[in-house]
Amino acid sequence: VQLQASGGELVQAGGFLRLSCAASGRLFSSSVINWFRQDPGKEREFVAAIRWGYGTTVYAESVKGRFTISRDRAANAVYLQMNSLKPADTATYYCARSTSPGDKPGPSYNWGPGTLVTVSS
Repeated sequence: VQLQASGGELVQAGGFLRLSCAASGRLFSSSVINWFRQDPGKEREFVAAIRWGYGTTVYAESVKGRFTISRDRAANAVYLQMNSLKPADTATYYCARSTSPGDKPGPSYNWGPGTLVTVSS
């Protein structure tokens, strides 16, 4: 299953964006779709995750209360609604599939280009 992130752009601090993650193949109920982000020179960090079947969610502390992850099973897509954006949220955002929330794929995983979110102060 290939995942493609989109929707990133330049936004002012305090603004909002919605990112999309489109899946090219079938997702099983046990699949977890994660959002990660990475700033140049930093480690890729976990942002949020949703279990495809039950819709249960997990968030990093840094985004809790500001970001909301959701899924549309008919559209085979996952979304990340980001509100009250801060300059610290500036990063390239990626979506990835795993079996547990926050688990990063192995070293051979193709992360794709991600989608760049830039929050100006």
